[in-house]
Amino acid sequence: MSEVQSTFSLKPGDPAPAFVLPDSSGQMHTLDSLRGEKGTLIIFACNHCPYVIHLAKPVGRLADEFAALGIKTAAIMSNDVENYPADHPDKMGPFAAESGWEFPYLYDESQGVAKAWGAACTPDLYLLDAEGGLFYAGQYDSSRPKKEAPVTGEDLRAAVEALLAGGEPPADPFPSSGCNIKWKDGNEPPYFG
Repeated sequence: MSEVQSTFSLKPGDPAPAFVLPDSSGQMHTLDSLRGEKGTLIIFACNHCPYVIHLAKPVGRLADEFAALGIKTAAIMSNDVENYPADHPDKMGPFAAESGWEFPYLYDESQGVAKAWGAACTPDLYLLDAEGGLFYAGQYDSSRPKKEAPVTGEDLRAAVEALLAGGEPPADPFPSSGCNIKWKDGNEPPYFG
C-alpha cells in the first residue's frame, strides 16, 4: 500500500465545480441539491482503499454531527471499477450502510468530476462554504492505517469550526493522504504521476 497525497488544484475561495452524479441506486444528485445551509463536505472515496476503510465509520459519525450544524456531506467514488471490482456501484450501497453513511455516495463513472476537482487520492476531502466556494482541502486527521494514532478528525473539525465561526481557512493544511484514484487506462489527469 503506497500513500499518495492530494494535489490541491482548487484554492480557498474557488467555486467548486458543479456535477450531476448518480448514487448506487441510480438517483441523480447535483452539487446544488447536496448543499448544506452552512457548508458542504465532499469526500472522494472508494470501497477497497485501506485509508478509506480506516476512516469510514468515524466519518459516518462525524457527518451526523456536521449535519446538525448545517453542513451536509456526500462521497464520490471515481475509481475504475473494471480493474477494481470491489468498488463497483453494486457494492457502494452495502459499504456505505456498513460504514454508517447516512449521506449520498455517488458514482463518477467518467472520472470527470474527480479531474475537475483535482482529486488525487482516497479519501480526498473538500469542505465548501455556504456559497459553494472551497474553504478547506486537507486531511481528516494525522491517523493512518496501522499507525498508533487515534482517529479524531481534528484537522477537519478545526476547519469546520473556523468556517462556522466566520474565520479564515486553515493556513497550509496538511494534504489528504491515501491510495491514488484508480484512473482508467489513458484517462489519467495531467497532475497524476
